[in-house]
Amino acid sequence: MVSIILNKVLESREGIKISKNNVVIINKNDNVATAIKDIKEGEILVGDVVLEVKALQSIPFGHKVALKDIQKGEKVIKYGETIGIALTNIRAGEHVHTHNIEGRRGRSGSKEEKDL
Repeated sequence: MVSIILNKVLESREGIKISKNNVVIINKNDNVATAIKDIKEGEILVGDVVLEVKALQSIPFGHKVALKDIQKGEKVIKYGETIGIALTNIRAGEHVHTHNIEGRRGRSGSKEEKDL
């Protein structure tokens, strides 16, 4: 199920204008979203709804950002599927990439891959 990207200008509770969507969430079970534009540190994540998550660092276009806290060893979920395992604790709003997750491709043929 692909999210519909809304083209609205939204306003936060503080009255700060938030630009058009900056992330897409593919599946309601995902714990990461994909940046559909470069996101600046402190920017509020906006998908189909305004999320209660601010980017803790700049997130490049096409990269993942955590929607919730993900504990070390926990599955990273995108497309409703496990795409990797957190190598460290990842806070909501943090950049999620090869520095803090081990992707499924890195486990080729291992028992752990079958458990993902």
